[in-house]
Amino acid sequence: MAQLFGSAAVLAVKLTGIAAVVLAAVALLAWHSAIAARPSPGAPVQQPLPFSHKHHAGDDGIDCRYCHASVEQAAFAGMPSLHTCMSCHSQLYADAPVLQQLRAAFSGTQPLAWRRVDDLPGFVYFDHSIHVNKGVGCSTCHGEVDRMPLTWRVAPLSMQWCIDCHRAPEAQLRPQAQIYDMRWRPPADQPARGAQLHTAYAIHSTRLLTACSTCHR
Repeated sequence: MAQLFGSAAVLAVKLTGIAAVVLAAVALLAWHSAIAARPSPGAPVQQPLPFSHKHHAGDDGIDCRYCHASVEQAAFAGMPSLHTCMSCHSQLYADAPVLQQLRAAFSGTQPLAWRRVDDLPGFVYFDHSIHVNKGVGCSTCHGEVDRMPLTWRVAPLSMQWCIDCHRAPEAQLRPQAQIYDMRWRPPADQPARGAQLHTAYAIHSTRLLTACSTCHR
């Protein structure tokens, strides 16, 4: 019986199969590397400057949106510009040695590179604006940052952790007036309130919330 495929076609199929296996292995290694490089929950992340959310957000009561200005309009919550920092520190603690690197960065003589605390792999899409506008508060993912002298990761941010919330978002939904309330806790009647907010916020179906393309684009 004559062969259906020539030797060149068979070789091409074999090479394609090998390439697929290699690419899958590379992707898996990249995923493991991305996860391993993330800061451990509860471990303060060392920064070029010892920035304290407890001092700024807790003691001084600065609203989250003053520094993370794009959190309600964009996927990225935003980092404060050097101008934002210096709008205060050109007057307050202007000569403090601990802020020398901030002043140097503002003058353009030295870069200032903050380290990410909640860092998702590049293959994960996350939009801050859709979450805060649909009733998910900052502390749900970031914890009570206004009590952190140095910031650490609270939530595991694993795929399962996100999926659990997407399957039952009612458990975490809160009124818009409490999005930035770090002390918010689900009340005793949260199932009923959450169901009402689910409708009020016009949240998508569980099928869509848990679809692969929702977070992987």
